[in-house]
Amino acid sequence: MSFDVDVAVRRGESLIEARFRTGPGATVLFGPSGVGKTSILHMVAGLLRPEAGHVRVSGETLFDTSARIDIVPERRRIGYVFQEPRLFPHKRVAANLRYGMGQGSSNWEEVIAMLGIGHLLDRWPRTLSGGEARRVAIGRALLSAPRVLLLDEPLSSLDRARRGEILDALVAVRDGTGIPILMVTHDPEEAERIATAIVRL
Repeated sequence: MSFDVDVAVRRGESLIEARFRTGPGATVLFGPSGVGKTSILHMVAGLLRPEAGHVRVSGETLFDTSARIDIVPERRRIGYVFQEPRLFPHKRVAANLRYGMGQGSSNWEEVIAMLGIGHLLDRWPRTLSGGEARRVAIGRALLSAPRVLLLDEPLSSLDRARRGEILDALVAVRDGTGIPILMVTHDPEEAERIATAIVRL
């Protein structure tokens, strides 16, 4: 079991809740904008505290109201890729990637090859296309030695060609690393391509 999530939180007048158990691979939170997909991702990451429920990833409890467990975000070993790449503009690509590297992370060459970003290492973030920047952001998350990878609309604002490029990279990550993925999208084509399980919201 990769994800065992049962969470609820109230935001204003809206109650956001989700309950799902999924196995290895890529779990996609699918639904229209505004239903709380990103909030659920934030609850898994520890950036938003649920009012009730639990979050378990690969058998480890990260949050449980009844057991009074709430692991702080920096100790959850979660790689998070936001809607925008959020690369450091004053660091070249290689330095951005190294910033995320965890202790003992030794998969540099593997991640660079998998994402096809070796030719970008000396570039500045401002010179990257949207698709290139997303691949670098995914690489930085992978090099942090995460137990799980969270992706918040990683293909938003990209044209069709760039979306296909990133989807190919995500399929390679899903199949090549064994790291569970939890991804948010409202695009059915993206969900069908990457998902091993779809949670409809």
